[in-house]
Amino acid sequence: MANIITIKNKKAWHEYFLVEQFTAGIMLLGTEIKSIREGKVNLTDSYCAFEGNELYLLNAHISEYKFGNQFNHIAKRARKLLLNRQELKKIIGKTREKGLTIVPIELFINEKGLCKVTISIAKGKKMYDKRETLKTKDNKREMDRRHED
Repeated sequence: MANIITIKNKKAWHEYFLVEQFTAGIMLLGTEIKSIREGKVNLTDSYCAFEGNELYLLNAHISEYKFGNQFNHIAKRARKLLLNRQELKKIIGKTREKGLTIVPIELFINEKGLCKVTISIAKGKKMYDKRETLKTKDNKREMDRRHED
């Protein structure tokens, strides 16, 4: 596939310490996959939550398909994530710990043409952690510039 679609949630890297990652399938409607292939997805404020024993992706914005008719999808609907039972049990066990949440990091289309989402168990950063992360990132960028000269 020549044009691989990858949508990243850059805010998640800034707001959280990412503990463990999982790749999950996602149940989509026909117009949603067409919008994803056009790259019209925003994961910035999205998160994952359990409803019963099933994990759902919430608040992810997949824009309506421009050629869709009355059967077009709702942009911010809940979408079921497809994981096996052992992975779900592991995630439930980890998120019961204090301060851990589940955030989507990346949405992509694999080589088979299936839409997948990478989710992570994450721990929220404090303000001083965020400043420290930015400081190290700036220092690394400055070092790279100096080595180029």
